[in-house]
Amino acid sequence: MISSEIFNFDNSYSRLPERFFASLPPLPVRDPKLVRLNSGLADQLCIDAKFLGKPEGLAILAGNTIPKGATPIAMAYAGFQFGHWVPQLGDGRAILLGEIIDSGGVRRDFQLKGSGPTPFSRMGDGRAALGPVLREYICSEAMAALGIPTTRSLAAITTGEQVSRERILPGGILTRIARSHVRVGTFQYFAARNDMEALRLLADYVIERHYPELLSTENRYLGLLASVVKQQALLVSSWQLVGFIHGVMNTDNMAISGETIDYGPCAFMDFFDPDIVYSSIDQMGRYCYKNQPHIAQWNLGGFAQTLLPLLSQDMDEAVETATEVINTFETLFQSFYYAGMRRKIGLSLELDGDDNLVEDLIKLMADYNMDFTLTFRYLCGLKNEKSLADSVIYKLCSDQSALDLWLLHWRARLAKENSLDTQRQNTMMQVNPLFIPRNHLVERVVRAAEDDNNMTPFNELVDVLARPYDGQSGYDDFAKTPRPEEIVKETFCGT
Repeated sequence: MISSEIFNFDNSYSRLPERFFASLPPLPVRDPKLVRLNSGLADQLCIDAKFLGKPEGLAILAGNTIPKGATPIAMAYAGFQFGHWVPQLGDGRAILLGEIIDSGGVRRDFQLKGSGPTPFSRMGDGRAALGPVLREYICSEAMAALGIPTTRSLAAITTGEQVSRERILPGGILTRIARSHVRVGTFQYFAARNDMEALRLLADYVIERHYPELLSTENRYLGLLASVVKQQALLVSSWQLVGFIHGVMNTDNMAISGETIDYGPCAFMDFFDPDIVYSSIDQMGRYCYKNQPHIAQWNLGGFAQTLLPLLSQDMDEAVETATEVINTFETLFQSFYYAGMRRKIGLSLELDGDDNLVEDLIKLMADYNMDFTLTFRYLCGLKNEKSLADSVIYKLCSDQSALDLWLLHWRARLAKENSLDTQRQNTMMQVNPLFIPRNHLVERVVRAAEDDNNMTPFNELVDVLARPYDGQSGYDDFAKTPRPEEIVKETFCGT
């Protein structure tokens, strides 16, 4: 046992009834080695990063040693996967070691992902290949740097063992940090079993942990539904604003806390296409970019259904009030989305016609397959009057006259702001990233790690993405649109 002084454990979920989880330790690995340790996150968690880098710390990150105060569990949940009901899912390759109170007083889950089989593994080996571990580390930390709610990555390790997927691959384990791992699917797991006691316990637990302001309200469960709807509207609008496609928006992948969770076959789009799908398992395009808000609302409808018995003893009244709350999603999403888009194109005021200006730009980007990230970033450099600076953005659009027409309308709108070029440009650059985890870059570092045991490209990419809004000398290629031979058209879950 490692001293409890190393970890500030205070494990609340494991104090719930046993049917909420399965208790078991991680399966030890043969020869763990540290790939990357997130020292800044360790500091936030009040964990000694130097200790984690030592053999004793590495043993914990590998699941070979259980620290004092930990209560290892695999959480139970269910879910709708691509619209099809699966009554039992659960943590099939992850163990929640416990919960840590961070430097801000926030409770955080400390989970090992890829730590071996559990009762929920469904014939799986419970392990993770190194590639998906690195992908989640890259994307979750990039998302955090972009200011979007997300689970975090504390450490990535290699296990010294191999896993069998489409081919034999090196194994890895990710230490994932989350505000919690409670999902819409967790509620659906108990609702499907008509376990009203568990539903109430779970709802009360979530309210106390994530939405304590609801404790004194008249109908805390209705407040819970409204709070989760708002958080998801904010989250998904944030995804849309950076061109992020989750890839597997199943109800078991929607966190009640409002964090991005389970990155799997996720992608940041290069050329704008509202119908774009990267995930190899999304054959029908259910979770394409433009569908994400609709799917979020659909998932929330499933969440609302689980809460109906808690909302009112009168089922008709419960359905009516829940429906009213679910119907607020679209308005909330549109409000968050268009407010974000106004910031991206340099508008500080909200005026009639702004939404149309945004939609005209989106259509232009779609018609001419303009690079999503660079379109907004290059727009930052343009002046309030037409100038030679426009030549930069012309490189992204094959029809200069169509782009000129939009820029004319944009500048006419800017004239109503009375903002100076430099003031507007600086503000825009704080919300329009230059660097995102482009798919070809992620694929490149994964290939280097898995095929050549070369972690240098991975570490270099993580460092660049930690400062997405800053120009970084020597890393121009990391911001560029991929060349035709570099384009990645499919991403894979890796489970």
